Amino acid sequence: QVQLVESGGGLVQAGGSLRLSCAASGRTFSNYAVGWFRQAPGKEREFLTSMTWNGVTDSVDSVKGRFTISRDNAKNTAYLQMNSLKPEDTAVYFCAARRFGTGRANWNNWGQGTQVTVSS
Repeated sequence: QVQLVESGGGLVQAGGSLRLSCAASGRTFSNYAVGWFRQAPGKEREFLTSMTWNGVTDSVDSVKGRFTISRDNAKNTAYLQMNSLKPEDTAVYFCAARRFGTGRANWNNWGQGTQVTVSS
């Protein structure tokens, strides 16, 4: 298993930007796909974007053009750059990783989450 720790959340005004980080340890991070999810109060956790071990990305339409996933395997870290933030982006953001599998579900390694709050 790989251990994940998110950071970079906080309070930002609408229209602002944040960059979240996901630091991995315990296994060879470069062999893992990484994904970002979020969960708003009273809502289910939702998939946002992912990147395979070889750089193929997938994103939901609601964040395309605003959120960008990236990774630095030398630093064992993945990132989520979030621009043009909206109040409805307020949520706890999670990163996830998996060695095998495809699609937007079935992730088996999770971080503890980081809170993002966007004020209007």
